[in-house]
Amino acid sequence: MLLLSKLADYAIIIASYSAREPQQTYTAAEIALAVNIALPTVQKILKRLNQAGLLQSERGPHGGYRLAKRPDEISVAQIIAALDGPIGLTECSLAEDHCQKAKGCNIRSNLSLINQALKIALEAVTLADMIKPTPREVSISLDSLRAHVR
Repeated sequence: MLLLSKLADYAIIIASYSAREPQQTYTAAEIALAVNIALPTVQKILKRLNQAGLLQSERGPHGGYRLAKRPDEISVAQIIAALDGPIGLTECSLAEDHCQKAKGCNIRSNLSLINQALKIALEAVTLADMIKPTPREVSISLDSLRAHVR
């Protein structure tokens, strides 16, 4: 089963909440209350999103966090990578030397194609898309994915 980490899942929820009013600055406590996620978890996620340049923080009595870019400039892939690191379906899709069988593997290139398709799909969905009332329909053909990979 391919599954996002809980932190990456929560990060998408938190970033989507922030995207509804992108110029608004929110405290960690306000966000935790609004999205019903424990404050220490929200603080951890906000710190990572800030470090990744997706959020910016402001100190002071009216401080907090807000998006560092417009919602249509932040992809779901960027959020996942900020929490979980590079997106990879298999170990060899991140680096060949991670797998002892890489040299004799005859499906590595096909796994790489699948990994690229996954990354392209996640890069295509932005925070602006996430806050729309209904998800947009996605129609991707294998040929269009191949064109993006090459």
